[in-house]
Amino acid sequence: MSIRILIAALLGAALFAAAGQAADMKPKPFTVTSSSWKDNAMVARKYAGNLASNPNCDGQNVSPQLSWSNAPPATKSFAIVMIDPDGANGQGSVHWVAYDIPTAKTSLKEGEVNAPSPDIVLGDPNNGMPNGLYRGPCPPRGQRPHHYVITVIATDLAPDALQPGLSRDAFLAALKGHALASSSHIGRYAH
Repeated sequence: MSIRILIAALLGAALFAAAGQAADMKPKPFTVTSSSWKDNAMVARKYAGNLASNPNCDGQNVSPQLSWSNAPPATKSFAIVMIDPDGANGQGSVHWVAYDIPTAKTSLKEGEVNAPSPDIVLGDPNNGMPNGLYRGPCPPRGQRPHHYVITVIATDLAPDALQPGLSRDAFLAALKGHALASSSHIGRYAH
């Protein structure tokens, strides 16, 4: 083997290794997962809403476990929004808005947001639950499964930047230009 061929082979191997390292250096995507149900799976009644004033809300209203990872480096806080795009006959309904979650918090235990927390500012106090707490699925009986989309958003807003009690629309308006990444986890529910 000539020295030129050997040098070319070594150079090619080095370039191939460097390209592989560059590919490995790509940031991993921001993701959200839950041990309460698999993404796009049916949700157990345990997580469904419970409101005496609404016969469709006959679950236990336990908030799901959530974990998120690989937030962008500039992240200063997290936010969570849960909507039912099928609710209100396709107009959608808001089930939960939470924000100003510090970056040190990258998960929620099952049932953790059934009561106020010092680490979470609650929004949308008109979702039917006191103080805007988690409200689980409550689709009308006889309808096809509704989709419940839980979106975790990484933001560049400091954890005390927003006032409590913002509706989803007011929160999204305040977030404009401050969302760095988002990831969603979907559950489906029907009676």
